[in-house]
Amino acid sequence: MDDDDLDDPISLDQIESNLYLGNLKAAKDINTLNKYKITHILTIDTCPLPRNIRDLNHITNKYLQLSDMPKEDLLIHFDDAYEFITDGMKNGTVYVHCYFGVSRSATIVIAYLLKKYSLTFMEAFKMAKKRRGIIYPNPGFMMQLKLYVEMGYKVNKNFAKYKNFRLSIAADKVKKAKILPQDYFDLIKADPGLTQIQPEPNVYRCKKCRRVLAGESNLIIHIDKTEDKYCTKTHFMEPLSWMAGVTQNTQGKLHCPKCNNKVGSFSWIMGCQCPCGSQVAPAFYLCPSKVDWTNVVKNVECTI
Repeated sequence: MDDDDLDDPISLDQIESNLYLGNLKAAKDINTLNKYKITHILTIDTCPLPRNIRDLNHITNKYLQLSDMPKEDLLIHFDDAYEFITDGMKNGTVYVHCYFGVSRSATIVIAYLLKKYSLTFMEAFKMAKKRRGIIYPNPGFMMQLKLYVEMGYKVNKNFAKYKNFRLSIAADKVKKAKILPQDYFDLIKADPGLTQIQPEPNVYRCKKCRRVLAGESNLIIHIDKTEDKYCTKTHFMEPLSWMAGVTQNTQGKLHCPKCNNKVGSFSWIMGCQCPCGSQVAPAFYLCPSKVDWTNVVKNVECTI
């Protein structure tokens, strides 16, 4: 059913000068756009605005194709959305919307307020809710906003919690498609066993042939809840390019690319239970009995 068949009224609220937040109906109504002198529209929805709105010469549009699901990755768009909103507000008026103006678009506006004013999540949430009382981001989006604060209001792909977040999002995609979508191939990190200009000094090597398999920076860390400290009982890693099958299969064994010795396993969906009792999913892990940790000057020994 098209939203024009529904009884939902046009709904938008001013968050601050030159910034409005609301629903799809307002974004599709030219009279409303003219009334509030809208010059920029940021759409967060599963479908773009109709062509008659997108073709308006005096309005700049940005479209993010996202659904209102907790596993949807809005976080990756926070920085770009902030730039779009900031640029639009310099010389015009910005309207941010999703379908109802409650969850997705509210999340983007809260992220904007977080970054602009260096706020806590609750401070930014209350600021937006004071202006538009019906906002309520879903729990997944709230978690992403809190992570954004932890990263210092900028997406940091090397931040440990962000790595875990992106892997969990990718795992959800793999669960549905049975393979890793190309949009998430950036999660497959470079082989640390290949010749590098600045190799990592601390690495994990195959115990049988001494081939470098992972660097310390590739570790995915979790907490041993029984001891309340970082667990070292299993070596969970980011997926690495030498790990055959991780983009085409949901699970499998990991073999050393030099000697073919089994060194671990992976599972996008089921994950793995660490000896400490924590369930880690997705999981790409090296068995401690199959690898050695060492600090070497050069990890450049790779001839496959």
